[in-house]
Amino acid sequence: MTIALSFLSAFFLVSVLVPPVCRLAVALGWVDRPAGRKRHHGPIPLSGGWALFLAVGIVAVAFGPPHLAPVLVGGGLLLVLIGLLDDGYKARRRELPPLPKLIAQVAAALVPFVAGVRVYGVRDVVDGGMILFPLWLSLLATMLWVVVLINIINFLDGADGLAAGVTAIAAASLTVIALLKGQATTAVLTAALMGACLAFLRFNLPPATIFMGDTGSAFLGYYLAVVALDGTLKTVTFLSLVATLLVFGVPLFDSVQVILRRLREGRPIYQADRFHVHHRLLAYGLTQAQTLAVLYGVSVLLSVVSLLLYWWVVG
Repeated sequence: MTIALSFLSAFFLVSVLVPPVCRLAVALGWVDRPAGRKRHHGPIPLSGGWALFLAVGIVAVAFGPPHLAPVLVGGGLLLVLIGLLDDGYKARRRELPPLPKLIAQVAAALVPFVAGVRVYGVRDVVDGGMILFPLWLSLLATMLWVVVLINIINFLDGADGLAAGVTAIAAASLTVIALLKGQATTAVLTAALMGACLAFLRFNLPPATIFMGDTGSAFLGYYLAVVALDGTLKTVTFLSLVATLLVFGVPLFDSVQVILRRLREGRPIYQADRFHVHHRLLAYGLTQAQTLAVLYGVSVLLSVVSLLLYWWVVG
């Protein structure tokens, strides 16, 4: 019952919050104007991620576990604020330097670690016992996981409806996995994220009337990373890691192939280009709707494989 209430509450809150956030963005001039590699027509309001953050944050505080809600809201707020600054730069057709964003991401990643939501170790494949990491390795693994998830979702946010849709699919998969593992509190949080993203898609599917901006994409990545740390990756095994990575297969593959290409060409990995998977599909002649259908389909397929792995482990 709580899981359904969490989903519906987040869906309702995003539906209510997006219109005023949209109007505020227009009034303040936080809009994305088409230029260069951007294909949309006319200025589109940025910072729709505020609606996602507020909605999911409220639901997490109301229904989520007490130890995790402050982590999600506190660390998420750091990313939302730096994302808001970045969106302001984009509205003026400028780019925020990567260093402030990286500092904010690292600071956000410290929040769950300090709160005890971290990678503690791995399961021994021989006897099933726990191999505990030293503190420095636990810190490194936790921060790497959080920063990577933040950036792969951010990288994916380059086509209308893509980041929100793939995140909704990932959240649905994590909800089922949490239920399989008997982690009802985790399922409450992932259901809230699924509801929020589905509601946002009403405004973000092509042609989008609002973008989530870095404000939203960074928060979505952080939220997924922290919830996974507290749930599926609480005790890491080879299968749990593989299954969790499959849930994030589309953004992970997209990020890896883009980063490798940029490194091969001697360009900074943060330098934007049109070589993401969705850009290539569009270049092959697919429409935006067809591109979304392909990437949503791959996400669902990978999630099904992930669920089968967990079903096998639990069974």
